[in-house]
Amino acid sequence: MRPTGASQLANKRFFGWLSWNLRRRRAYRPEVLESLIADLREIAPDKVVVTGDLTNVALESEFVAARRLLGRIGTPDRVFVIPGNHDAYVPIARERSWDAWSDYMASDPPGTDAAAAGAPSGVAAFPTVRRRGQVAFVGVCTAEPTSLFKASGSVGPAQLERLEALLSELGAEGLCRVVLIHHPINDGATSRRRSLSDAREVRSVLRRAGADLVLHGHNHRTQIFQVPGPEGPIPVVGVRSASYMGRKLYKRARYHIYDVEAGGADRPGARFRVTLRTRAYDPETGRFVSEGERVL
Repeated sequence: MRPTGASQLANKRFFGWLSWNLRRRRAYRPEVLESLIADLREIAPDKVVVTGDLTNVALESEFVAARRLLGRIGTPDRVFVIPGNHDAYVPIARERSWDAWSDYMASDPPGTDAAAAGAPSGVAAFPTVRRRGQVAFVGVCTAEPTSLFKASGSVGPAQLERLEALLSELGAEGLCRVVLIHHPINDGATSRRRSLSDAREVRSVLRRAGADLVLHGHNHRTQIFQVPGPEGPIPVVGVRSASYMGRKLYKRARYHIYDVEAGGADRPGARFRVTLRTRAYDPETGRFVSEGERVL
């Protein structure tokens, strides 16, 4: 993170920059991220999803660097991104920020077999939608600038309305609906200053329209919950940071692989069997290794 002038730090960014240089940069290690990229190339999943926080304090240079990193992970048709609260750390014009990743956040192009009917064309209109085989990924944006010492987010009425319509449509087509959202949606999952202000409304949408899996980031720890859905409980999974190697063992770098199979589900009312496989960084070998699996 290299600000190009003092004016870029004359706001909330200063405290984030100070935290990074005094503490966080020793915990979040580039060599761990390099190992993760190598592991992804070896595992070769069908789709890679990123649930936000590709930058630290939303500097323009950070968005450019993140774009280069995404390019190393895969092409835009293979990698799907939503923004996190750090990507909206302060107000910043889209052409100097998220637009660097526009093709990684956009819905499937209209007119293609993969495009959802009426899906937004581009990243300005969330939720965004990608279909891959029997799975539909629905990207929700909760990122918004906040005041000092806050890291909260919101979805908003317009996005909630569209989310419900999309989930109902995709469910009627028999697709496995995977919702991507940066902030956790469960009560008590994080502190109030870091919470999703309309989490209850999101859960209400899921209760009515349904989904098969919800993935979030934000808390930098493994969290597995459930929320009610019309056909049974919906699993909600939080993932850790991809590069943390600090003192807190419960936050050490991991990522998840999900295997989706139609039928044979182990939970009542579910249409799909979703297996979560964990890949964890091993400091002794400098590689990511298997750390078990579970059916959600």
